[in-house]
Parts: sequence; C-alpha cells; structure tokens
Amino acid sequence: MSDTLAPGTGIHESDDSAALVDKLTLLSRESRLLVALDFDGTLAPEVDDPLRARALPEARAAIFRLLALPNTRVALISGRAMSSLEQVANMPDEVLLVGSHGVEFRLDSPDTTLDLDTVELEQVEALSEVLEDVAAGLDQVWVETKPAGFALHTRLATDKDSRVAHMQALSETQAEIAGLTVREGKNVIEFSVRSATKGEALLHLKEYTKATAVFYAGDDVTDEDAFAVLRPRDFGLKSGPGKTIAEFRVADPREVAGVLSLLATLRR
Repeated sequence: MSDTLAPGTGIHESDDSAALVDKLTLLSRESRLLVALDFDGTLAPEVDDPLRARALPEARAAIFRLLALPNTRVALISGRAMSSLEQVANMPDEVLLVGSHGVEFRLDSPDTTLDLDTVELEQVEALSEVLEDVAAGLDQVWVETKPAGFALHTRLATDKDSRVAHMQALSETQAEIAGLTVREGKNVIEFSVRSATKGEALLHLKEYTKATAVFYAGDDVTDEDAFAVLRPRDFGLKSGPGKTIAEFRVADPREVAGVLSLLATLRR
C-alpha cells in the first residue's frame, strides 16, 4: 500500500479503498443521512470486561463532527442492554440508541421503550434460572442480564468450558422454554423471549429519521442482519475478519474511525 488517500484517516490507496472513497463521496451528498453504528468491536476495541469498553477518541471525535452537520443523524445499534450501552458509550442525547438488538429504543426522548407481557416476564424468570445454573458449574462463564433475556459470556473461559456452556445452555433452554430467539456471537450466546434483529432496528431508524440513505458499520454475526437490509444507495462497512455481506471492510475500530472522519469531511 502507498500513501493514504485522506491524511489521518488510515484509509490506504488501493482499488478497494478507491471504490470505498467513491461510494462514500456519493453517500455524503444525500439529502438526509443516517449513520448507524455497532459499538463493541466497531467503535470500541474488544476488552475482557464489557463495562471497561470505550469508543476510541478518534471515533468519538468523528461522531461529534457528524452530529454537527445538518440533516445528519447518528445512532448506535448494540446487542448490549440499554443501561449498559448508555454507560459505556456516554453519548449526547442527539445520538439515537438501540439496545438488546432492537428490543429497546431511546430516540428523541430520555425514556427507553420496552414492554414485556406477563407470559414474557415468566419466560425471563425461567430463562434466568436455567442459565445461572449453567454458569455456576463452569469457571469464567457468566450471565449478563438484559431486559428481554440474557447473554452467556465465555470470553475468559477455556475452549472446553466454552463449548460445554454453549451445549448445555442450548439444550436446557430449549427443553424449558419454547420460542426463544437465540443468537451466537463472538464468545457469547444470547437468549431472548422477544425476537428482534439489528436489521429490523435499522429499518425502524431509517423510517424514523426519514433518511434517504444509511451508513452502517458493524463487526459481529448479528450485524449481518443490518447489512442485509441495506439498499444500493446505502453503505455497509465490516470491521475486522469473518464472513460478511457488507460491501466494504476495514481491519479494526481505528480504521472505522478513519472512515467516519472522512465521511464527516466529505459531507461538510
């Protein structure tokens, strides 16, 4: 690779990056733009303790630049519960927030939208008992509480304990509770009593903001649902390795920040 196309962005000159910049330039001219972003692994490097995750300073700076532009909305769409997302992201109220893969929304109001009926609440209680029993028998396996379910984390567990945790959790939850939504990600398996995807959340945000086009960046398997609903005028950016249907890919959150910075420059 040779010199960077835009100083300070980390975007290098190549056929792929030239196509990225060309598409980004077209996107920057849209009359109403929605910039939607996953958090962990996209804006923030992955860490062992989820509560210590923070967006890179250059990513925050790019987001603030985008927020200052007219007809430009920024949203975070995360698998985290809303309370956790608010804590680690620490974004201004102008940033729209989606938690739990689309179960929770915080739009232009400080209130979070979530309604679980009696049956769903009973299922959440049963799910909690099953997963806590699984985690209790294994080292470095722990359960994160979410409003409509739970995530079983195995990042710090051995490969063997991680496999056992996944197998037991899948088997025992299916035996106890019908109709669960199950999502497997990197070192985590999530169970929810309500079906929601990042793709559905992204479509809702696009309609809410009346955006003519969308920029979406994500790094995990669950982000593929969002990439799947993008239209030809939209822009999909995969952060890191792994199979993807996103149109473009960068190596890590630092390069995501570079793309966001370039988008802010072009749109300005």
